[in-house]
Amino acid sequence: MGNGSKGHSGADDPVPGAEPTGRRADGAQTLERGLLVLRALADAPQGLTASEVAARLGVHRSVAYRLLQALARTGFAARTGTRYRIGAELVALGQRVRPGLRQAAEPILADLADRTGSSACLLVRDGEHAVAITVTQPSTTTTHLSYRVGSRDALDRGAGSIAVQAAGPVSADDSDRVRAARREGFVLSSEEVTPGTHAVAAPIRTTHPDGPAAVTLITHRRETAEGAVDAVVAAAARIGAALG
Repeated sequence: MGNGSKGHSGADDPVPGAEPTGRRADGAQTLERGLLVLRALADAPQGLTASEVAARLGVHRSVAYRLLQALARTGFAARTGTRYRIGAELVALGQRVRPGLRQAAEPILADLADRTGSSACLLVRDGEHAVAITVTQPSTTTTHLSYRVGSRDALDRGAGSIAVQAAGPVSADDSDRVRAARREGFVLSSEEVTPGTHAVAAPIRTTHPDGPAAVTLITHRRETAEGAVDAVVAAAARIGAALG
């Protein structure tokens, strides 16, 4: 009988040095809010004040201020007066996203953008979204659609999202458009993501670990997208060949 207490497993005992569950939850919430602040700053090239960040996140101004201060201390945000912008540390971190793919694609995208006078993008899959990790604007014209690095589009709409899926392995869940893009080597879309925007995209066929990916050309003219099919397909093929 006296040995019964020795049989206690201690499974419910707190682990030494571990934080209480509530504190862990608070930490996760703070991290999530900090990431949302970074996304808000990325969407505001002119910068945001603490009050504006608070309004976007739906939190008290003091909470937004503490988050911004922490980001500024670590270099992920930069403060000018009362406004905060994306910091250099975040830019440096972004350069490490799939570096082999980006390095192979950037000069080819620059050539494509200049020859078509349109924005050329490199998209990769991130869960249920296609995300732009490189965007090149044409140097040959001052009038073109702008698209930013980090832009995320749902996988079920837009030429780029369809092409990213077509670049991946065959799946029984593939839509007819994905199958067609894989078979034909390109896909066109008109105003599926943004009104007045047209696009043509091509999957990058590669076994490189940075894949799957796709090249997308974005323009405000339907005829430009349709006329750039061969150039976009060729750009995707060049990137795939460079990756091996």
